[in-house]
Amino acid sequence: MKHAALYLRVSTLDQHLETQLHDLRHLAKQRGLEIVETYRDQISGTRARRPGLDQLMADARQGKFQVVLVWACDRLARSVRHFLEVLDELNHLGIEFVSFWEQLDTGGPLGRAVVVIISVVAELERNLIVERVKAGMRRAKLEGQRIGRPTRHVDIGALIRDRDLGHTVTQLANRYGIGETTVRRLLKQANADAPKGLLQPPLQTTENTRPVSAI
Repeated sequence: MKHAALYLRVSTLDQHLETQLHDLRHLAKQRGLEIVETYRDQISGTRARRPGLDQLMADARQGKFQVVLVWACDRLARSVRHFLEVLDELNHLGIEFVSFWEQLDTGGPLGRAVVVIISVVAELERNLIVERVKAGMRRAKLEGQRIGRPTRHVDIGALIRDRDLGHTVTQLANRYGIGETTVRRLLKQANADAPKGLLQPPLQTTENTRPVSAI
């Protein structure tokens, strides 16, 4: 007799788990499964952290059961991607997944085929999203819109003078609104390219424009 785990989830405190529990116990009895553990979550389906599901996956890795029963697929995962990740891990652990509502059973050939189809659809969805983003960027460029970080003008001469006055790299980054890496690059470039004492004209940089907190 195979050992089974039940996973139950409701979104709000006003909902109850009894219906799911009744149906899954009946399903386990029909299939001749021994229920060894029941995991519960009362949490929104969009939340990334679920104590019950996290414990179920931890116990699955320890081989405590061979089958996972859920009332419906949307009870298990917060998204199609998350659902496929969970199924993929269960599959690698040799654990069957059974959904009462969708009548999905990865222990059989039809269930495995359905999972493959879901994976293909999810991959197609990701590719379409990527293509839409690229198309939007191409259209924006054709319309003359700037893509990426705004250009920041840096007075290299002033930067060098402030450095000579003893300002640290962090202080310079905050003063000119650029990153520390950019400060070091500009100072190195100025020292390598310019005659000593000669002030360079303002340059443009688009790198690391996020201000850095002063130390």
